[in-house]
Amino acid sequence: MTETHTQSATTPEAPWPVRTVARKIAAWIDRLGAVWVEGQITQISAKPGTGTAFITLRDPVADVSVTLTCATALVRDRQPPLVDGCRVVVHGKPSLHLGRSTLSLRVDEIRAVGIGELLARIERIRRILDAEGLFDPRRKRALPLLPGCVGLITGRGSAAERDVLSNATARWPAVRFRVCNVAVQGPLAVSQMIDALTALDADPAVEVIVLARGGGSVEDLLPFSDESLCRAVSRCVTPVVSAIGHEPDTPLVDHVADKRCSTPTDAGKCVVPDVTEETAALQQLRNRCRRALHGWVDRERRLLDALCSRPVLANPLRPLTEHGRVVADLRSRADRAILGGLRTAQEGLTHTAARLAALGPAATLARGYAVVQRTSAHSGTGAAGPAPVLRSVAEAPAGTELRIRLCDGALGAVVTGER
Repeated sequence: MTETHTQSATTPEAPWPVRTVARKIAAWIDRLGAVWVEGQITQISAKPGTGTAFITLRDPVADVSVTLTCATALVRDRQPPLVDGCRVVVHGKPSLHLGRSTLSLRVDEIRAVGIGELLARIERIRRILDAEGLFDPRRKRALPLLPGCVGLITGRGSAAERDVLSNATARWPAVRFRVCNVAVQGPLAVSQMIDALTALDADPAVEVIVLARGGGSVEDLLPFSDESLCRAVSRCVTPVVSAIGHEPDTPLVDHVADKRCSTPTDAGKCVVPDVTEETAALQQLRNRCRRALHGWVDRERRLLDALCSRPVLANPLRPLTEHGRVVADLRSRADRAILGGLRTAQEGLTHTAARLAALGPAATLARGYAVVQRTSAHSGTGAAGPAPVLRSVAEAPAGTELRIRLCDGALGAVVTGER
């Protein structure tokens, strides 16, 4: 009956305007009663100065969510406060906003059920990975200073891709990227990101991999806390940079990655150096090297000049000449000393010889003296040996044969008598 009435009320020639349809749907929804709904909070928006707060409530099993509206005091005055991931039960009445034709649930009561399933599951995975040492800072690898090629895993045509590419090329225009566009949320996100990681890690040209996406709710960032994705990142030989969301967003892959960047923009600045800064630093180093080299050359030149100014190097033959004169003088003095000693010794020998000659018997004989000896037959000893020298007349009676020794020879004589 209602269908017949509707068909009779609208015709191609007399259709309902959009406002009428929206008003009738809103009127029909208003006839629905209040309901209790259970789910997980994935996003809360309660801006200061506004009287209405907006909450996204997600079904923990299916990929279905509904928008809640409530008084701001209902969210801000709660103890403990509501946070993303909390599991709650709300009481509210469905309503349709005519201006945007959006369906929401007007909530007048919120009851906390406990920690949200999403956060609880993430916490369980966190403890498992931490116990296995995947969060250990010693596992982190240093990023290359200037990678030849950067692998980028991000959503197709996303703001994260533009941020990374624009900031990296602005800092280093020659940088090359290999971009892999994948799903960054939903049921296919994890498998596609793992495949992209495997492909980029196997490419020898890729020296660093950036995993990036913009911010989002806990539900949107859930794939980046998946255990299989975290293990895939830890298995990568190539260093991995995580750039997920904004500063408050910290999925588990941030702890496993070698470098965490708060935003994709920060990742673009992190993977490559700034060509202007590097050029300035290089110029500064060149200037320092030039000054150091000039200083060293100046020091060595001054030292060389000082050495060259020394007499020994200014006239190398002068010391030899001086030493030659000293040696010649010493030789002359030695010759004089030796000759003087020989002359003194010769004179002493001559004097001694003269004294010996003067004191010897030959000199006495030369002065007219003679040595008278008895011959052996008349010596009276009967023994062979030198004849005794006569010292008295009584020792030579008449008839004694004598031997008279003169300075030039000897004579024989016989004693005839005394006188």
